[in-house]
Amino acid sequence: MLEIIRRLGRQITNRLWRLGFASRFFLAIILHSGTSLRRLNLTLREIYFTGVLSLIIILVSGLFVGMVLGLQGYDTLQRYGSSEALGVLVALSLVRELGPVVAALLFASRAGSAITAEIGLMKATEQLSAMEMMAVDPIARVVAPRFWGGVISMPFLAALFSAMGVFGGYLVGVQLIGVDEGSFWAQMQASVDVREDVLNGVIKSFVFGVIVSWVAVFEGYDAEPTAEGVSGATTRTVVTSSLAILAADFVLTALMFRGT
Repeated sequence: MLEIIRRLGRQITNRLWRLGFASRFFLAIILHSGTSLRRLNLTLREIYFTGVLSLIIILVSGLFVGMVLGLQGYDTLQRYGSSEALGVLVALSLVRELGPVVAALLFASRAGSAITAEIGLMKATEQLSAMEMMAVDPIARVVAPRFWGGVISMPFLAALFSAMGVFGGYLVGVQLIGVDEGSFWAQMQASVDVREDVLNGVIKSFVFGVIVSWVAVFEGYDAEPTAEGVSGATTRTVVTSSLAILAADFVLTALMFRGT
């Protein structure tokens, strides 16, 4: 029994230590952001790597999510004689919830894991140590550009996901099923509010971008310099980011939409 208590205490202590180290690491990234942002080419390269190269999976996934919403939404609304409100259902579901959340989960799986693997391999091959020996701060040169590349890319990817989803809902609802096109767009325009819906979705996607990028760069920087260590860090990035996104989504939704 005493050994179980010791083991439990050791695990809690290690978790708290990692949380404190991650917080200090995040502060170091913020403090070194000026250096990385002044060298804009570094950040732009990471925006291309994390954002542009993720476009295919974001756009294709958004299209099919929108098409599924169109099918399921029409079947549900038709029971209550409200099939003309299909555009509202698709748009609000995507802009408020599915767009930021699903795009962030896909972003964590594709870009977050790649960032962790890249930084972890640089640590395993002692490239980060070589930078320190040459008086180059690896946080300013390697970590901060990747962090800001992910943070900047995430809102744009979520917006494109939502736009593609609305297009998918239009294809299924209007072109395939036969919902009136004028009602589809008119009710959507009248019901979707820029501040209450679109802006809150953008805020969500920005927060998710910070979470995923922070977890990705931290796990890569903290990975053990072995093949198994890098593999484990990549797995932890996807798992931790996904859980953090869903938890943050609940908190943000409760704060943003509790009065609506």
